[in-house]
This record gives sequence, C-alpha cells and structure tokens, in this order.
Amino acid sequence: MKFQTIHRRSILRQGLGGFAGIALADLLHREDASADVVLHHPPKAKRVVQLFMAGAASHVDTFDYKPALGKRNGEPWDPGETVELFQSQPGDCFASPWKFKPYGQSGKQLSEIVAPLGEVVDEIAFIHNLVGKTGVHSQGTLLQTTGFNLPGFPSAGSWVSYGLGSENENLPTFVVLPDHRGFASNGAKNWGNAFLSASHQGTVLRPSGKTPITDLFPPESDFITPESDRAGLQALKQLNTAYAARRPSDDRLDARVRSYELAAAMQLSATDALDLSSEPQHIRDLYGLVDEGSHVDDTEINPKAETEFFGRKCLVARRLLERGVRFVQIWSGNDNGFPRRNWDSHENVARDHGPLALGMSHGAAALIKDLAQRGMLDDTLIVWTTEFGRMPCSQGSEGRDHNPFVFTNWMCGGGVTPGTFGRSDEWGFRPESRDHATTVYDINATMLHLLGIDHKRLTVRHNGIDRRLTDVHGQVLRGVVGG
Repeated sequence: MKFQTIHRRSILRQGLGGFAGIALADLLHREDASADVVLHHPPKAKRVVQLFMAGAASHVDTFDYKPALGKRNGEPWDPGETVELFQSQPGDCFASPWKFKPYGQSGKQLSEIVAPLGEVVDEIAFIHNLVGKTGVHSQGTLLQTTGFNLPGFPSAGSWVSYGLGSENENLPTFVVLPDHRGFASNGAKNWGNAFLSASHQGTVLRPSGKTPITDLFPPESDFITPESDRAGLQALKQLNTAYAARRPSDDRLDARVRSYELAAAMQLSATDALDLSSEPQHIRDLYGLVDEGSHVDDTEINPKAETEFFGRKCLVARRLLERGVRFVQIWSGNDNGFPRRNWDSHENVARDHGPLALGMSHGAAALIKDLAQRGMLDDTLIVWTTEFGRMPCSQGSEGRDHNPFVFTNWMCGGGVTPGTFGRSDEWGFRPESRDHATTVYDINATMLHLLGIDHKRLTVRHNGIDRRLTDVHGQVLRGVVGG
C-alpha cells in the first residue's frame, strides 16, 4: 500500500499529464481501494437504492393503518401525556383523508395514495416503530442520511463506497438524483464524504434537467476552442504537479485528479446511462414516463408530473445499477419554501401528500418489478426513508405537525425477509413498545450486514475516535435479514 501511494504521487510530480497519466493514477487508486475491501461475511446484496422523502412523510397516511383515528375523527386527542409539538398545539384526532385496504397475500393495509405498491407489497419489510431524535428538518435529515444529527459526518452512501469500492471504471460509485426543483434540507451535506476521502462523496445527476451533469463538457463560447481547452488542461497539470510535490500527505489532489479522469469516462458512459431512448415502450409505461417531446407542467403539484419526475429517476437508477454503481440516492421533495413542493404538510396533507405519494409509489413499484424481472432484486437493497413522521392529530383543520416519536421505514430486495417488523401504538404516535423501538443505527447496521459488512468493524480513525456509520449504537434487525 505504501509503495503504491508513493508511486502514484511520483507520477504526478514527474509531470505525466493528459488523460493517460490521469487514467494511470486512477487505476493505481483502484488497486489501493480494492485491497481494503474485506467482507466480514457472505453478502446478500451488492448495491443499494435509498429513497428519501424530504419534508417528513406521514406514516399514518401511507403505510401505517390506524383505525382508531377513523373511529375518533374530530374528537379531542388524548395520548395520556403532555405533547410538545414543533409548530402547533395538539389538535383533534385526524383521520387520514384516504382509504386503506389490504393488498397481497399478506393482506398488508395500504393507503390509496400508495396503492401502486400493493402489487409488490409481499416483497417489502415494513418497520413501523422507527424513532428519531429531533423534530427539526435539517437535523432529522442528517440523522437519516449520515447517522448523526450534526454536520461533519460521512453519508451512508460514502460509507458504502469506502467499504466496498467501485464495481465500474466509468461511473461514480455513489450517485445522487435530487428533486428537480432543488435540494432538501442541508443540501450536499446529505451525500458528503466528510472525513473520508473526497472520492467517496456522492455525484449529483439531474435526469430531468437540461444539463443532467454539471460541467461535464466545456460551455459553448466563442472564446473556448479545442486548442484553448487543451492549453487550460496543460496549465492545470503543471499547477497540480507543483501542488502534489509540496503537499505529499494531502489526498484532495488525488481525488480531484480521479474526478477529472472519471469525467472523461463519463462523457460516454454517463450520457449513455441517462439516455432513455433505447428503453422499450412497455418499460417507459411501467415507470409512468410521458412520451418523448411531451411537456410536463409542474407549476402545480399533480400526480402525472410527480409520476414522471420520480419514475424517470427510478429508471435512471436501474440503468446506473446495471452499469456497476454501488449506491443510488433518490430524492422526492425540496426545501425551497412556497409553493410547497415537499412532504412537510403543516397546512394541507391532502394537497401535498396525494400527488407526491402517488408519484413515488408508482416509480418505486416499477423499480421493484423491473429489478425483479431482470434478476437484480435479489442482490439490490432498496431502503425507503424520511426524516420523521407526522402527528395523528390535526394542525389547523387539514395539516399535520412533525412526529419524531415514531415513523415508518421499509426495505425490499437484497436478502430482506418481507413482512411487518415493529409496530406503533394505536394512534401512530409512539412505538407500541418503547423498549423495542428501531433507530436509524439499526437500519444502517442491517443495510451493512446485508452488504457483507459488520457495522462495528467498518471504522475510520478521526480526531482520536474510531468513527463508524452507526456511531456506538445499532443492532442488525434479525427478523428483516431472515435470522
């Protein structure tokens, strides 16, 4: 390892430039990375898709059926304790605006706004007793994406990249598909590498944007020619060589060099992955995509638009997974205020959740079915999450406030045993048993376990502490992993 590191930097100092030198440096990096990949037990999954509902999706309006809310709708809500909410005082019992009904052989009750998932419900493990630490969006989002509710820690995708390395040479190991309207709370911190090497941070792609990959090609300009572009790269090579010679212990340059090499490779491979024109019509229909050339109006939030936007990301995710991407993070909802385009339904849960949930469930169900028919679901883990849930009582007359005391996650594929694991109380206010609550540490420990990694042994020494994704907590959910 030491010999390879010295050799790689000596190449940079000797001025081996152009894509040949960059490619060689990247290959040596891959040798370094692969030497560190040691699975602790046989894996069931090889890759992960994380579906994140930004703004806090309501469990009691989607996956966690609570008949008591319907029976006592409009009556004073009394959970038997004083409740301090994020933005309001507890209102009356608030029945879901949508009907629930059983699906699949399991008879799992789902709301009509997530009905598309009914076709694959028997493939899903629902965890209804997840608890958070905070009702603040930024902290709750970081907790679910990084395992800590403060900034400065690597995301789960970065840990997976660090632990398993890459399965391809032409695409990033960790890809982020944000909401097309903008980022959620914390922005890029949700997929940042923190104290891990910069090569493990998430790479943002925008499948619905005019420029899906920012800065991949030189901008159109009268002042940029092929000759000037080459001259600019030559100048960068000289600056990088001098920098590397003065700072042999700084790995940021290596990461930047690898990013340039990867960008060169992505000019072909990424554009191919994002080009959906080769997909047959039945696959496009499966994901709910509109015909090529058609315009999707998102000036008002509506189910057709949300299905197109989320379904497109799910289809791109499948294409990325096929090409060796390890971890894909898909976002629904942003943090750009009003008009609201996220799951933070303080004013009107029906207005906000209806279109978002239908779009999400259509795309997620399509992804599960598509992966299954390609033989990829068995070794692809899908994790659905959100920063916290929403209260069983009303805020105003039509909204719901934050509920960090209990909410729902679900997992699918990748060795997961389907079913229901953990329950909330009759209201969907707290776990049914406070002694048997699930945390994000347990979710992450289970994810790593399915990938063949012992979460207690995947560590990095930072500031005198052996840091890990699960901090000092976490238990593998044995029922979910089948033993």
